[in-house]
Amino acid sequence: MYTFGVHEHINAVLKEHQVDVAGEDNSFYTRFLADTSAIFELYLQLYEHHPAAEQLFNDVIVTIIKAYQQRSAVLKQRDQSKLQQEHWFLSNKINGMSLYVDRFCGNLQNMQTKLDYFEELGVNFLHLMPVFESPANESDGGYAVSNFRKVDERFGTLEDLQQLQEEMRRRDMYLMLDIVLNHTSHKHEWAEKAKQGIKQYQDYFYFYSDRSLPDQYDKTMPEIFPESSPGNFTYIEECNKWVMTVFHHYQWDLNYTNPLVFIEMLDTIFFYANLGVDILRIDAPAFIWKQLGTTCQNLPQAHALLRLIKQCVQVATPGMAILGEAIVAPKEIMKYFGTDNYTARECDFAYNATHMALQWDMLATGDTKVMLAAQEELLKKPYGTSWITYTRCHDDIGLGYDDSMIEQAGYNAYAHRKFLKDYYSGVHPGSTAIGALFSSNPKTGDARISGSLASLCGLEKALNEKDETAIDLSIQKILLMQAHSFFLGGVPMLFYGDEVGYTNDYTYLQDEGKSYDNRWMHRPLIDWKKNKKTEKKGTVEQIIFDSTKKLLSIRKQVHAVADHSNIVWLTPHNVHVAGYIRQKNGQRLFCVFNFSNSSSFLTWFAFKEKGGAPSVLYDHWSGKKYETGADHEFFVLPPYGFALLEG
Repeated sequence: MYTFGVHEHINAVLKEHQVDVAGEDNSFYTRFLADTSAIFELYLQLYEHHPAAEQLFNDVIVTIIKAYQQRSAVLKQRDQSKLQQEHWFLSNKINGMSLYVDRFCGNLQNMQTKLDYFEELGVNFLHLMPVFESPANESDGGYAVSNFRKVDERFGTLEDLQQLQEEMRRRDMYLMLDIVLNHTSHKHEWAEKAKQGIKQYQDYFYFYSDRSLPDQYDKTMPEIFPESSPGNFTYIEECNKWVMTVFHHYQWDLNYTNPLVFIEMLDTIFFYANLGVDILRIDAPAFIWKQLGTTCQNLPQAHALLRLIKQCVQVATPGMAILGEAIVAPKEIMKYFGTDNYTARECDFAYNATHMALQWDMLATGDTKVMLAAQEELLKKPYGTSWITYTRCHDDIGLGYDDSMIEQAGYNAYAHRKFLKDYYSGVHPGSTAIGALFSSNPKTGDARISGSLASLCGLEKALNEKDETAIDLSIQKILLMQAHSFFLGGVPMLFYGDEVGYTNDYTYLQDEGKSYDNRWMHRPLIDWKKNKKTEKKGTVEQIIFDSTKKLLSIRKQVHAVADHSNIVWLTPHNVHVAGYIRQKNGQRLFCVFNFSNSSSFLTWFAFKEKGGAPSVLYDHWSGKKYETGADHEFFVLPPYGFALLEG
């Protein structure tokens, strides 16, 4: 709704800051006017009752203006190019990899020397795990940030990061960085000042003089790390107070009921945008608003805050997309794309964590029913938004999909989850997986799963036993999982090391800063001699690398796999076979995957019943052509086999 007073106020501030509204800054001015009402409305939803709300809204406006003015001409031109493409990030030509810079190649300068490696593989989008300053042994993998604007010395300097981004831009590559909005390190400047008793900075966090309110919060707030960091508050001896620490005792939760915190962090978001970040990954957005008497997760105000951030970014730095790292149940994840008037106007991306976990469910059970039960909810993703699709990432594998989905498939939810945990931790008889349970909660029986893609697919065990047949089968599982993820819809995100089959790395057990967290077993230290084996035909590394490269190449060639909300699931004629169709502008791709350890038979009718029966199908993976058979005949998929059939 148009608000004359706000319009006039913004015009006055723009004039004061010498913005040329009728000249070169006209596009910015137009965007600002178009989004002003939304920005004002969302701001008031959060801060209407704050005594300084009106004055601080002026600071929000100035922050947006300064971000635009500080943006380089090159980035403004890149913004314009992306806006002309409309939803540039839906493209099938973007393939990603997520990595820890130090564990991948040492530092940011060395990263420049590895860009040829990514280009050879077919990766043109890099997610660099947190590179900003965090304390040794209290970093949570970089997610306990002590300085949001200083690159940690072990990675290099801010100039190194800028040089890397510039070289990536010259190669038409994309960059994603994290911003940790929910909390800071206890060694951040604000936390240090809070310890000194300075009220302004204590108000940046949730501080309490005694346990009365913390105890009330704890009644409804779950524990995130019950083993290593029980509870949600930590006593701070320096100021004799309790502070909210939902994750670890050294990560202090920021208080977004204070608009000063929002303005500070909005300015930091723009700092990253103006470094040339293409996608900003907002860590743990489900937690960013706290309210007594709730779980303090997924609250309406958290969504209002994300929407406010999105509208501000859309004005000043519109070429940067936003990823909300909300690893929550399917019904909740949809809300992070926006609802009602803000549908597709909150986060541009979310992780398809539900489907990631469901792939592992299929691999363990050989049964697609639970996965298919989730699709009705996942298909509600609005057009203009996209998924990050993946089989593994730096984090554990949670089994957070709904009990109803498991029960709909005919299983008991508790027993089914217990089977999966036993299977991937290697306890279940006949399991080929070598993984470990993470964050086990003895009170609830909940646990998550750690382990690399290769180890969970059986490669570690097969190599240990020198079983060539088992090695081949585990490689087939790895490729099955990757292929199913790559063509699903969204941007595929490899996790570093998976492209050459790295198994679990147990060296973390000798590191006091990591030994308490078994997720480090699937965060390998790259041995470039091992990676060099990709050049030797017949090695495990060469087979997995070249096969992954081929899958990424096929994805770039087939425009129908761009994320235009164009996925249709095949009827499950065979419970072991997952299949979907991707169709766009006359091109149609049937993707079928056998999650069984035996050959599976799929009726040819499966390729006909959605209309436009093909007479010939070409498999991009095998290079073979197939004439469509009669309905009583079958397309045969070998154990853990798949096909990418165009027709």
